[in-house]
Amino acid sequence: MRIKKELVERISRKIVKALVDGEMIVWDEAPEKLENIVNHIITDDLMVEDRLNEEVKMLLESRTKSYERDMMDYGRAFQMVKSRLVRERGIIL
Repeated sequence: MRIKKELVERISRKIVKALVDGEMIVWDEAPEKLENIVNHIITDDLMVEDRLNEEVKMLLESRTKSYERDMMDYGRAFQMVKSRLVRERGIIL
């Protein structure tokens, strides 16, 4: 994840404050509870690319021998596989 945890928490607080102060939502419980929910949503979304990168690494590791034989650049292969998975799964990065 490229954004620090503290920044995500601060963003979550600002989102909740803007929603409550702007009367866009009605929240009768403690604002911290909603902040935690928003924080979790943001963090999960940011982790999508990290999980995808790990999956691509695992796929490439299982095929490393064939890539070495074909003299394909690992970085290029990584981007190709990642792009294909993003397209197939409709992931927005």
